[in-house]
Amino acid sequence: MQNRPPCPRPPGAPRWVAMFHRPSQDSWTVGAESPDRAPVLYAVGDMTQTLRARGEEVAVALWGPEDGAWHLFGAPAARAAAPAPAGPADRPASGGGEPARLVERMRDRRHQVLLAGLSKAGLYDLSSEDDEAVRALVELLDEPTVRRVAHWLSVAGGER
Repeated sequence: MQNRPPCPRPPGAPRWVAMFHRPSQDSWTVGAESPDRAPVLYAVGDMTQTLRARGEEVAVALWGPEDGAWHLFGAPAARAAAPAPAGPADRPASGGGEPARLVERMRDRRHQVLLAGLSKAGLYDLSSEDDEAVRALVELLDEPTVRRVAHWLSVAGGER
């Protein structure tokens, strides 16, 4: 884990703010802000997925109001994005290319649905073990079941 400067408190009146650490500039920047927590957490989930897909290290600090003042709600430890090794399920089937592309597309779709559900539940900083668990679920479950699980996660996230 690299040393990084502590996340500064955002300026202005307390609101929900997600700060992202930029290793290339060794600084923190505002990634999302809103008077409500849910949109900021949703944005953090999307941004985290995007940065990890690019192979970048992700460090997020979530600031918000508490008793009328700023409060740091989370500064999870940064984890480097390690691409999962390609297993047999990740390789296209030999032979006709069209069915293999459809299978891969549907797998990616189930993966995206589960990640969106986890993000809505507030689980946006996933470890490599979490990603492996999501991949296992994607392989084991069909699309309607994945959507049902994502719905449960979304409802659970909305009850905060």
